Amino acid sequence: MGLTITNNVASLNAQNNLNRTNGTLSKSLERLSSGLKINRGADGPAALVISEQQRAQIAGLRTAIDNTSKAVSMVQTTEGALNEINSLLVKVRSLALDSANSGVNDSNALAANQAEVANALSTIDRIAANTQFGRKKVLDGSAGLTGSTDDADVTFLKAGTTSPTGNFAVAVTTAAQRANTTAGTAQSGALAADETLTVNGVAIKLTAGQTQAQVISTINTYTGQTGVSAEVGAGSATRLRTNNYGSNAKITVQSNVAAAATSSGFGTTAASVTGVDVAGTLGGFAATGNGNVLTGTAGAGASGISVSFALAGGSTTTTVTGAQGNATVIDNSLTFQIGANANQTVKVAVDNATTSALGLNVAGTQFASLSEIDVQSQSGAQDAIKVIDQAISDITNLRGRLGAVQQQTLESNANNLRTTLENTTAAESVIRDTDFAAETANFSRSQVLMQVGTQVLQNSNQINQLVLSLMRG
Repeated sequence: MGLTITNNVASLNAQNNLNRTNGTLSKSLERLSSGLKINRGADGPAALVISEQQRAQIAGLRTAIDNTSKAVSMVQTTEGALNEINSLLVKVRSLALDSANSGVNDSNALAANQAEVANALSTIDRIAANTQFGRKKVLDGSAGLTGSTDDADVTFLKAGTTSPTGNFAVAVTTAAQRANTTAGTAQSGALAADETLTVNGVAIKLTAGQTQAQVISTINTYTGQTGVSAEVGAGSATRLRTNNYGSNAKITVQSNVAAAATSSGFGTTAASVTGVDVAGTLGGFAATGNGNVLTGTAGAGASGISVSFALAGGSTTTTVTGAQGNATVIDNSLTFQIGANANQTVKVAVDNATTSALGLNVAGTQFASLSEIDVQSQSGAQDAIKVIDQAISDITNLRGRLGAVQQQTLESNANNLRTTLENTTAAESVIRDTDFAAETANFSRSQVLMQVGTQVLQNSNQINQLVLSLMRG
């Protein structure tokens, strides 16, 4: 190559290599200072795409772990409240057993037991109404399958965890009835003599001179023990009726005074009557009646859905009948996002824990739910024990379901998420994190080349000085 002045090719070559070394050195400095070997798309397009997806997954996994932990806390809060309800039910059962010991207890003791029972049931309702996680209530029925009706005479009580959702036409084919009997003779004058009226095994003392209104008032003072109320019935005769509905609501009445206008009118012949259970369908599907409560038959299309019926207008003994609008069931189960991706959720239905939704439709009892139990009579105490046992079963089954969800779903899921997070983070690290051992070596190499390249460039710029030596010669 000849000696030239206009173009110093050697200098250009040295500059080119020096620029490359400078770029390499800059990248090494960036990777060492950031800790990442992929800082922009140009550093590795495919690696960037993969690592950014993994970053999103890692963030999702961390949130899913937090979500699962919160779900566990919510389940534990709910289960703690249910444990307290269970303790109260055990106490109520003990009171019912004590009341069933009728050979010892007098009316005052029974009334005291019933007062304590009522207080415990009120506390259960308060716990169910007030238990919440944040602002979300969990035991009032709003966290499970909820329902409503469009007829004022129908009250939605409960839907089971396996109940279907949708609209269900409510039809009553046989109205529920309270057991009732009317005196054969209307009392038109004051009692001519003292009288003992035995109602459901309870002797009620009536005093000579009492008017019909006073007789009715006296009978009603024993309602807690008899489960029976008195009122003026057809033909102005005294009528007795149970407070509960259905085939397990019974009245047995007998007087020691013959029926007359100056007696209670029930006569010396014992009369026994029973109520009638409601019968009907829900959404056209089979349903079972107990008292005034209709529940979809297990395995049928409306399984587990329960509604109750009000009295027909003007009646104190018989509920409504015929078509009664629709019951609508909606699934408001708690939904927990426990995965890092869409639709990775789990649903948990928490049943209504109020007393009106516990112990429903227990066969062979006069009470339609836990809220109705009355232990002031032998039969009432015995039936109350059965209803309470069912309520305890309802609560413990719910606690068991929640415990299974916590242990087998939430906690297992959290453990799996932590393992997945560890492995995904390791995979992202392989793609994106700087290997400091290798990058330090690259940095040292580039640093030496930078120093050498600078010296070479300096020397190459001095080549043109050789032309001057030729000119002097």
